[in-house]
Amino acid sequence: MHWAEEIAKKIIARNPNKEEYVCAAGISPSGSIHIGNFRDVATSYFVYKALIRMGKKARFLFSWDEFDRTRKIPVNVSKVNSDMEKYIGYPYVDIPNPFKDSDCKTYAEYFEKEFEASIGQFGIDMDYRHQAEMYRSGKYAKYVIEALQKRGEIFDILDSHRTQDAKEGEREAYYPVSIYCPHCHRDTTTITELSEDCTKAKYQCKCGHSGEFDFTKDFNCKLAWKIDWPMRWLYEKVDFEPGGKDHASIHGSYDTAKDIARKIFNFEPPLFQGYEFIGIRGTTGKMSGSSGLNLTPETLLKLYQPEVLLWLYSKTEPNKAFDFCFDDGILRQYFEFDKMYEACKNKTAEDYMYDVMYYSQVEGREIQTVPMGLLVQLGSVVDFNNEMLEVVFEKIGTPYKKEEFADRVARAKFWLEECSPESVNRLRKNRNWDVYNQLNDLEKQEIKELYNYISKGGYTLDELQVELYAIPKRVRGIVDESKELKQIQGVYFKNVYKLLIDKEKGPRLYLFLYAINPEDYKKLLDFSTPATPEELTKVEEVVEEVKVEKVYGEPDPVEPVKKEITIDEFLKVDLRVCKILKAQEIRKSANCLKITLDDGIKERVIVSSIKNDYTCEELIGKKIIVVANLQPARITGVTSEGMLLAGTNNACGCQIIFVDDIVPVGTMIK
Repeated sequence: MHWAEEIAKKIIARNPNKEEYVCAAGISPSGSIHIGNFRDVATSYFVYKALIRMGKKARFLFSWDEFDRTRKIPVNVSKVNSDMEKYIGYPYVDIPNPFKDSDCKTYAEYFEKEFEASIGQFGIDMDYRHQAEMYRSGKYAKYVIEALQKRGEIFDILDSHRTQDAKEGEREAYYPVSIYCPHCHRDTTTITELSEDCTKAKYQCKCGHSGEFDFTKDFNCKLAWKIDWPMRWLYEKVDFEPGGKDHASIHGSYDTAKDIARKIFNFEPPLFQGYEFIGIRGTTGKMSGSSGLNLTPETLLKLYQPEVLLWLYSKTEPNKAFDFCFDDGILRQYFEFDKMYEACKNKTAEDYMYDVMYYSQVEGREIQTVPMGLLVQLGSVVDFNNEMLEVVFEKIGTPYKKEEFADRVARAKFWLEECSPESVNRLRKNRNWDVYNQLNDLEKQEIKELYNYISKGGYTLDELQVELYAIPKRVRGIVDESKELKQIQGVYFKNVYKLLIDKEKGPRLYLFLYAINPEDYKKLLDFSTPATPEELTKVEEVVEEVKVEKVYGEPDPVEPVKKEITIDEFLKVDLRVCKILKAQEIRKSANCLKITLDDGIKERVIVSSIKNDYTCEELIGKKIIVVANLQPARITGVTSEGMLLAGTNNACGCQIIFVDDIVPVGTMIK
């Protein structure tokens, strides 16, 4: 049984006679929606589909948390408009759209429409809720007042789920709601007085504005997240909602919210499923973090067909991780998808495969399993000319038509050019005299005969293939096939590749030479005229990544040396070399990264506040020093099993201490 159906069965068992079941998900439009957030959507969507499959009426609810306060401005937005920091503290829905090429009126609307357009490609139909409209229409007013009336009880629940003791007077000063200031539009207000029935309040804003607020008719306010979440469960009658594993941890958001649901709003909270975060593998080439390409569903759909993306989520239980691959692992993923798809199509699959594929389907689309690896290999040969690809496929005995590979060929080209540009075969601009001058007379004669044959033209693909193998035989007067001939032909092909594409090997040479226009390359084989000044001048192409220069200040004062310790005391600290396997952002954390390490014995996870200093991509594969025997601690909802060593100074920011790759993982630092 598919994991979504197991969850659906539990939902039905909890409330077997409910007329309509509600599966929920939600995201804040704080910027372009990262593909990692899509697991929230996919998990709830599959459970919704499972309920429908079981004959139940169900609704898939999606909340745009656009009434949340703005905490930071994404880099891509700052590049468009450097003046966006002034909107920190505004609700996203009240910030003007910074993108001049869009008709959207607000910041929130821009990122909502961006995400909704990509969701449409998955065939997912969601019932959207816009939380700014819900709050400001007064739909939640009675729940806001109820929360104010029970604010002491809410504080006690929140306090029971945190490790620090409450400060004196903190309970009395606690209010579970934030008022957006009508003057500065921010949530930087403090309630200074509340009426006995909790319907009216006086407040003071940091901007200097003060006023009165009537919760029965003034609705420009919002409950705090851990009270807002269960309130919406109650209002929408939610039966299921997933969340990241940070929310699922002990004393995490769900633990707190379910207590508030039961003790404050008097209802049983919905079934919850925590999910593991998504990994990114092989962000190389142009897809690096500095390139500005956001890992949104829209970006992933340029690489993955929607069915393949859904398949990755469908075949992996929510509490297990998987990776999106920007390296050649993506070709393996396509291969595995095609294998399962064909097995289901041919009725030879195992039972669970049919379930996995059921949840991967997009209505109205039919998959053609043209091998992605072949499209990459042969597409590069013919410069992704669809008509020529048909010819090549016919030649190698797999007569795929362009209608069959049209949905994948653009994705193959995008992957090759954006993620693996070093694999692209590009013709040189000028003749390679350095290579030519190193050839002996027979090898030069082989190049001359190839040039003459290409220049003459009028050959077929088969004739070109025969001639390529015949030239070395003819030049050297070899009659019989032999091992020596194969070696000579191999060197000949290598020479041609180096003269054309600066590589010793490449795509099948006869296909390559037939697929591209001879006028584009035959000049690279003609050494009958002297070298030009341009060819004699070696020009090295330097590709520079655009990096934002960080500005640092004056060095911090040098601190005095701490109290002396003995060598025995120092040796109690277990410092060891670890290798970074994964680095991931942590949802709702502005500063921290979750780093998965190999410490030589096992994998361990640490949390470090280096998000503003390093990208995930530049950390993967690096070796660092970690305090391995530091007592584990919960940081931003993740258990951290150690601490990395770094130097932090106003003059340099945070600089991790990296270790030379020659040092084995697990090595002790003494």
